[in-house]
Amino acid sequence: MTDLCLFPIPNCVTFPGTVFPLHVFEPRYRQMIDHCLAERMPVAICHTKAVLHDAPEADTLEQALSSNQATYRPYEVVSAGQCELLQRTEDGRMYLRVYIDKRYRIEQVKQWLPYQVYSAHVLADEAINDAEHAQNLLLKDKIIHRLAALAHDVGSVQRLLKSADWQQKTPQQFSFEVFGLVRFDADILQSILEMTRASDRLQFTLDLLNDV
Repeated sequence: MTDLCLFPIPNCVTFPGTVFPLHVFEPRYRQMIDHCLAERMPVAICHTKAVLHDAPEADTLEQALSSNQATYRPYEVVSAGQCELLQRTEDGRMYLRVYIDKRYRIEQVKQWLPYQVYSAHVLADEAINDAEHAQNLLLKDKIIHRLAALAHDVGSVQRLLKSADWQQKTPQQFSFEVFGLVRFDADILQSILEMTRASDRLQFTLDLLNDV
């Protein structure tokens, strides 16, 4: 089991293999990030199920920096990783990168206030055989070709799709990291995140792209 600190953001789903830029201004989350940096504890950036406590009104930046905002109930499957502090402003705000590297299923609340800490276990994919791996490679190739067609006039995307690094990604890596390029409704992305077979994620993604 692993302890995670949660940073819930409505309509935001993150995937392993991606880097998430984070701006932290609430007092409780500045405290949380300082704790995570000191203890090397993973931070989970996760979608939310419901609002448990509404945010107070804040008319000025000073008020926002001195009060905590809404409290949310998270989904049970989250992605998390270590955070890197890039800048701390004079008024205390923090700019970070979160290097998302694993999926987890949160199990038990260890701390609720001032910020949420959960015990969690890594959520791994199911094992596959050689035939399934070959099928996943084919699905990956179809997604790359579909993305290339959709972004035919975007040079940066074309170069990325043709790069050796992108071409050499395993189907499992690709089935997560492709969402650094494309975005869908958060509830759809959450359902993809919870899938434990790369083939299911790849086929579902291809179907979504074919409907665009």
